[in-house]
Amino acid sequence: MKKLTQKILSIVLISVTLISFQSCSEDAIPGDGEKLTQAELQTILSTDDIAGIADTALAELFAGNSAKSSTAKEGDCYTAEYTETGFVATFNNCVLNGTDNVNGTVTVTYEVGEEASSFTATYQDFYVGTVKINGTRSYEITASGDQTSISFTVVSDMSVEMEDGTIISENGTKTFSIIFGDSLETTVFTVSGNWTVMANGNTYAVETLEDLQGNASCEHLTTGAMTVSKNGLAVTVDFGNGECDNIATIIYPNGATEEITL
Repeated sequence: MKKLTQKILSIVLISVTLISFQSCSEDAIPGDGEKLTQAELQTILSTDDIAGIADTALAELFAGNSAKSSTAKEGDCYTAEYTETGFVATFNNCVLNGTDNVNGTVTVTYEVGEEASSFTATYQDFYVGTVKINGTRSYEITASGDQTSISFTVVSDMSVEMEDGTIISENGTKTFSIIFGDSLETTVFTVSGNWTVMANGNTYAVETLEDLQGNASCEHLTTGAMTVSKNGLAVTVDFGNGECDNIATIIYPNGATEEITL
């Protein structure tokens, strides 16, 4: 079960980079007062895109370590020092799945059980291209007894510094689940959670009302809803009724609705 968990962990962590929400069009928000712009939605969701690249690096190192005692390993662009409870890895201009160069140090402590695994990653001046990550992400991975599904929960307390000096911080919890089917269409993933993003003097609180859901054959989320609150404004984003399309609906406090292209 340990080897299976490690193998699935790698798949799930890499899949995080694929489960990113696209933002709305630049149409004006109906009604008066506070507005939530396309750029703000991109900001809210960009931390996961960046952290997903770091997650991919961790997956490769975690799944590739079968040692039970302290050992050092070296890849084409990284060095890693393993112990029985984790590792410290330093990256030097690594390119992961065609991403920008990855540089910096991450310290990981983990625990692997029969049906569940957990670990905490602490990033110290970890760069993805010109973007710097600091902070922690704690993960818990649980596989079902019949090996037909896996649940992956991440708790983030991290900051992302952009090239222009802008700092985005994220705190909160997200749970990703995958239910394996007989085909791409029947292999389903879900996303749920509550998290808060702080950027440019604003605070954005995100909460899933219904699990956001998609399947492996569709490029976009197909169902579920979440709220995004900013300075007293709360809008609902509805991802649809299960159809594989690129349309979602924003519902505003005054009852107005707007279809957006994902």
